[in-house]
Amino acid sequence: MSSKDLENKRIQLVHYLKKSDAINSALIEKAFLKVKRELFMPSNLIEYAYSDNAFPIGFNQTISQPYTIAVMLGLLNAREGMKVLEVGSGSGYVCALLSEIVGPKGKVYGIELVEGLFEQAKENLKLQGCNNAELFFGDGTKGLSERMPFERILVSAACGFVPEPLIEQLSEGGRIVAPVGDHWSQQLQLAEKTEGKISKSFPLPGYFVFVPLKRT
Repeated sequence: MSSKDLENKRIQLVHYLKKSDAINSALIEKAFLKVKRELFMPSNLIEYAYSDNAFPIGFNQTISQPYTIAVMLGLLNAREGMKVLEVGSGSGYVCALLSEIVGPKGKVYGIELVEGLFEQAKENLKLQGCNNAELFFGDGTKGLSERMPFERILVSAACGFVPEPLIEQLSEGGRIVAPVGDHWSQQLQLAEKTEGKISKSFPLPGYFVFVPLKRT
């Protein structure tokens, strides 16, 4: 499939995501138009890069459905210049989207526990040209204390609850978005820190299915 064909499909996907109200800001729309999802998928699946579906990326992990990613990014509400942490960065696609959203004055950190995916993601982000994204190999449930605090934290894997280190590493006025639930289904939880206290809510209806958050 030619690069022009892929570009056209990328534009079509963004139109669909806007029409379905998954994309709710110009920053998120710009990011989805800029980031090439095909760079973050196995070569044998490139023709499906702009299908609104999740796909396997090896190591029993997946790249999430674009609709789900857009909804999570909408809840996260990251803005230009922010410092953001993604837990469970997989092949790097969401890190790349966040990189575009926060722009050159912002910074994105990703943590991935699967070493093979971590190595792939580093190369994928280079190909996309994400100069403001930095990946770390390790257990994302412990956060990244050496780079704290974070204004936004996105957990891209299912968890029974938001790990306490992530709450501790969140800055005042910050927010965390995470799929919280059991092994079979989760809801998107929004946690916000105000005057040192955390409030948690499930602002959207519906359930999602993510691969489980791994720990060491």
